[in-house]
Amino acid sequence: MLSATKRTLVTGGAGFLGSFLCERLLAEGHEVIALDNFFTGSKRNITPLLGNSSFELIRHDVVEPILIEVDWIFNLACPASPVHYQYNPVKTVKTSVMGAINMLGLAKRVQAQILQASTSEVYGDPEVHPQTEDYWGSVNPIGPRSCYDEGKRVAETLVMDYHRQNQVDVKIIRIFNTYGPRMHPNDGRVVSNFIVAALNNEPITLFGDGSQTRSFCYVDDLIEGILRMMQSKDFIGPVNLGNPGEFTVMELAQKVIQLTNSRSQVIPREKRKDDPIRRRPDISLAQQKLGWQPQVPLEEGLQKTIAYFDGLLQEG
Repeated sequence: MLSATKRTLVTGGAGFLGSFLCERLLAEGHEVIALDNFFTGSKRNITPLLGNSSFELIRHDVVEPILIEVDWIFNLACPASPVHYQYNPVKTVKTSVMGAINMLGLAKRVQAQILQASTSEVYGDPEVHPQTEDYWGSVNPIGPRSCYDEGKRVAETLVMDYHRQNQVDVKIIRIFNTYGPRMHPNDGRVVSNFIVAALNNEPITLFGDGSQTRSFCYVDDLIEGILRMMQSKDFIGPVNLGNPGEFTVMELAQKVIQLTNSRSQVIPREKRKDDPIRRRPDISLAQQKLGWQPQVPLEEGLQKTIAYFDGLLQEG
């Protein structure tokens, strides 16, 4: 249990990660306000929470200011998959930058502690492997992915400037590939793409030859890391939160086919522009400062995620 009850604001609270965070905060006795514009969030993710008297839902876009009295702010709002963040790249940048300005301004006014969800994408297509927090990244500022990458980099800049200039109590986490139930079935990320295709016995599309690597962190592990970071003393970050287990995308496809008993074939396509070749977090800092490391092995997490998507598909 956390010590004192906090009035918390979770932006992107109806999203994949946000809904799990809201659930966990409520379970630990906190009051939770979920704020979401439902671009990628879903009412279905938070329906079980709506009857809880400690939970409140506000339909709102973080690009617009809002004034709420809270103790903690978790700023998670932003489309996080290429399909969604490239759909309206200008809006994506606005969500990261204006959203951070508005939430930091709120934190300053009401003296709340704020945690900014950043991303491994700030490292770009990394020249350092595995990636440590002191690596500044290799990002193409004018590429098709930069609306997300650079938006999150500017958000980090704003967080540090509000801290240095206005003494706002801040935290920065850099989230690596996270997966689990409640992922959007059409979000274009490899885990959801592969599982949906495999369950339908449709071809699994690989962009590139499948040799590019990713590290997959199960959602429960990530939420634990987020809460430990928010409760940490005298540690601002940034801190990597991800699973250091590194798998090729081809290995992931084969594992999903095996776990779903699928007849799907793997079809290679041309590599996407600026798609990172290797991605794996160095989590030494999280281990040292937060006593955190992932507990859920890939196969176990995939089985839970497959069960979720199977249920979705059965519903039609």
